[in-house]
Amino acid sequence: MGPALLLDTCVYIDQLQGRAPAIIEGLLSLRLTNHSTVAMVEMMHTAGRLDPAHPGTRNAIARIGALMDAIPGHRLFAPDAEVLGRAAMLSGVLCRLRGYASDDRMRALHVTILFLQALKSGLTVLTRDLRDYDLLL
Repeated sequence: MGPALLLDTCVYIDQLQGRAPAIIEGLLSLRLTNHSTVAMVEMMHTAGRLDPAHPGTRNAIARIGALMDAIPGHRLFAPDAEVLGRAAMLSGVLCRLRGYASDDRMRALHVTILFLQALKSGLTVLTRDLRDYDLLL
């Protein structure tokens, strides 16, 4: 079956938008799936950014809420202080090496937190963000 997974936010977004490839859906059905509060924070941030006047916003927020409600509490993990501290330093390195502008710096922090959280827990991150994760490896 393979190692247990920790999902990156892009996996949830692809699923919500119906863009997740069949191979990903198959992998998710075979592997033990874990979730990070980091991805949940990113999803809630996305919900907060949606324009309330847009006709699709209500449905999008409802789908995000349903997705989050479906996550079993025993499979949702928060990064600890060690991971957060190491991730802050490592994301600074990532930003410097990639030349990230301020818009990308928070995303880089989230990527490094998720990466270190998975590493510490013995999980494999499932993502399509190969560029940053390859550099972190």
